Amino acid sequence: METILMSRRERHRLEVFSRVRRGEIALVKASELLGLSYRQAKRCFGRYRKEGDKGLVHRLRGQPSNRQADSRQKRRVLSLYEKKYVDYGPTLAVECLDEDDGVTVPVETLRQWLLSAGLWRKCRRRRPYRQRRVRKEYLGELVQMDGSHHDWFEGRREWAVLMVLIDDATSEVFAWFSEGETTIAAMEAFRGYVDCYGLPRALYVDRDSIYRCDREATISENLAGKEPTTQFGRAMEELDVAVIMAHSPQAKGRVERVNGTLQDRLVKALRRAKISNLGSANRFLQEKFLPAFNRRFVKKAAKPGDLHRRVPRGLDLGRVLSILETRVVQNDWTLRFKNRWFQLAKTHQKLALAGRPVTVSQRLDGRLELLHGGRELSYRELPAPPQRPQKAGELAIRSNQGQRPAADHPWRRGLPGARGRRGRVGPASLRLATLTSATPAPP
Repeated sequence: METILMSRRERHRLEVFSRVRRGEIALVKASELLGLSYRQAKRCFGRYRKEGDKGLVHRLRGQPSNRQADSRQKRRVLSLYEKKYVDYGPTLAVECLDEDDGVTVPVETLRQWLLSAGLWRKCRRRRPYRQRRVRKEYLGELVQMDGSHHDWFEGRREWAVLMVLIDDATSEVFAWFSEGETTIAAMEAFRGYVDCYGLPRALYVDRDSIYRCDREATISENLAGKEPTTQFGRAMEELDVAVIMAHSPQAKGRVERVNGTLQDRLVKALRRAKISNLGSANRFLQEKFLPAFNRRFVKKAAKPGDLHRRVPRGLDLGRVLSILETRVVQNDWTLRFKNRWFQLAKTHQKLALAGRPVTVSQRLDGRLELLHGGRELSYRELPAPPQRPQKAGELAIRSNQGQRPAADHPWRRGLPGARGRRGRVGPASLRLATLTSATPAPP
């Protein structure tokens, strides 16, 4: 018995034409039921009478398509994919084939080829339901920021962190490589974003210790009615940028998703460019990768207009985006910062700084500034901690910590019959032994 595969439309034609053949309905009525012209219905019915049920099957069934790609091109594309792009997705592989190899192939075509060759498999991710948050309407109204820890250089150097900032309204991305996700790294990335676009209205971040302060408020903060802030939070307050902390990664999903995209596309771009250090990677980001990436993925904002603000005139952005800490000047006009000692210049003698607080500003490039009342102070770094002068006749106090008594030291020689730790005899046992030996024996 022969098996014939038929589509739903072909089975419908078989049912109608079998009724015509039995004389139940006319061919004119059959053409109306099938939505065919009378001439087409006659041709189909003729093939049905001549060949039977097989006559209603489409003539191209089982034949190669006239629009299929050349087999030689298919073999070349699959060979290039296995050689250069074996860990690429179909979309990115198509872009790289077009840019680097001059081969143009549709994304869906390549995906089907990879599926049939066993080089790609479908990935279906089931995620819990979450209500989508509507994008902000204006450029610069909200910027999401996050650090992405990843092996960006695929073992060519140590792991690094990519600080990513993405505009919520347009998905325009700025990124900067750093050794770790620190306060300095966050300030460097934010400084780069401000230099390119300006100051945003708000910043959406996670609850990392860079942005959230868990310590108790000091007395001065309580008196002033201020909440304790981190160095980054203090800088954002000075720049009038609101810091919003997300309660879950999904809340700032836009930057989380672009992190995943960059961990795929940027890693492969760095591999093709043969980059293995942060300096070259940051130049490659700003000059080549990010402009092309934003041209492809940036969306149009719902409303025209840019809410980014310029840095206020007269504001030293480098000083605001720095580590500011307070130190008290000693009587010898020295102060200590991170185990380094600094001597203030004699030119500031009129300020009477001894015993007064001074602000230490550590710039992003590591340079230090000493400030008092907004004025920069001159100083020099001391090679060693300052020594307190010794008065005449005063004995120098030396610490005996870390010194062990000699082998013939009295504390190492135990008295007969006395028990002590490691042969030692304590003061109490020593006195007891002395009294016992001094008492005459009874008669």
